[in-house]
Amino acid sequence: MANYYHISFQQHKPKERTVLNALLAIATGVLTLLYPNFLYLIAGGYLIALGVVFLWFKTPAFIAGLPIVTGIIIFMFPEIIPIAFAIFLGFFGLILLLAFQFSVMGFLTLIIAVLIVMNPESVAYLIAAFLLLYGVSNLIRLFRGDDNRKGPGHIEDAKVIEE
Repeated sequence: MANYYHISFQQHKPKERTVLNALLAIATGVLTLLYPNFLYLIAGGYLIALGVVFLWFKTPAFIAGLPIVTGIIIFMFPEIIPIAFAIFLGFFGLILLLAFQFSVMGFLTLIIAVLIVMNPESVAYLIAAFLLLYGVSNLIRLFRGDDNRKGPGHIEDAKVIEE
């Protein structure tokens, strides 16, 4: 007689994380467009909230810590928003390119980071463009069904046979 067991471990809920990231990015992008003078509050708050969301869904510590540290730096030194956000976007773009295989958004993120460095006067609009692109692309990816891939740490259909 054989007993079959189904073991399924899941470290995070990808659909909930994608929806929360997308809504946070879209809301922050709209706030940035409406109130560009409060960019340091909006951008710093977004980065800290993004880091907390990453921690909540058990993303690796380096990826979760990067937005939190950048947000704190923006709160402490609001005059370096272009440099701090460009560095964050550069790292985030590389992470998107290399780790999550989300290459189109990774390239756009790197391009926006370069544009922020080249034109720091329009940093609020470039940050809003990034946030809106990131949020909408996450929602599109979710509704297309690309987010149903099994990530690391997910074991499905593991069967143990006892005799």
